[in-house]
Amino acid sequence: MGVRVTIFVSVDQSTDGSETWLDQRAVADNRIVLLPHGAVFGGAAANFFRLLRMVNFAEFDCVSLADQDDVWHTHKLQRACRQLQASGAEGYSSNVWAFWPNGRRVSIVKSQPQVAWDFLFEAAGPGCTYVLRQPLALALQGFLQLHHARLQQVGLHDWFIYAYARSHGWRWLIDPEAHMDYRQHSSNQVGANQGWIAMRYRAGLVINGWALSQAALIAGILGLQHTAFVASWQGRPITGLLKLALQARLCRRRRRDQVFFGLSCLLLAAVHCGRPSKIQLSSK
Repeated sequence: MGVRVTIFVSVDQSTDGSETWLDQRAVADNRIVLLPHGAVFGGAAANFFRLLRMVNFAEFDCVSLADQDDVWHTHKLQRACRQLQASGAEGYSSNVWAFWPNGRRVSIVKSQPQVAWDFLFEAAGPGCTYVLRQPLALALQGFLQLHHARLQQVGLHDWFIYAYARSHGWRWLIDPEAHMDYRQHSSNQVGANQGWIAMRYRAGLVINGWALSQAALIAGILGLQHTAFVASWQGRPITGLLKLALQARLCRRRRRDQVFFGLSCLLLAAVHCGRPSKIQLSSK
């Protein structure tokens, strides 16, 4: 409501009839534009990077990401566009309501104040809330086209998009109001960080080194590997982790996450102390 919408669709090759259904919808509604079928991505990041590389944004004021299974409130896009205009920001995300098949609903708050290096260690909220003004979208598109090969190693598109925007000086707004219901199910690649199972899963990503390896990879792609902050920990599995633990308040927005991040770094350093490390913090 209040905006004109064109939907560009990229389908990760499926066997459930999605392509045929979308072909029929596109014929009936010229607002739906399909990218060629047949590609296999295996995850959301590669699929969204494809869309962001290939779609011509020249005639659009804003670009919004959308997953296929969430529920948008009527004024979601209108709210985002108005907030971008009022704030002067170029990138937007928001809090959401997570919901489960059993009817459970939980408010997911991601709008804590941004800190110096949070963009290297977390996204700005679920990617399905992201809205980019055209200048940022075009700049991001050019970067993705130039660095396509290295981006195949990035696991989470929303994390990278936020990191690109912040590291290149684009202003980002995280809206405290939620205008989307974020569906939770067994197929969520990450999902809402709620409950002990979700916390254990995310803790595992830190303990096994994946999360920090992704942070180093993103820093390298963005050309931040030689900054004093990144150089203090990348490629230094033990001392680097200790330094990160001491700087946890610069790495995550929410106070609880800062504490968890610091403790996780200390635990990971202790686990690997005195033996060959299995983690890779190098950005190369």
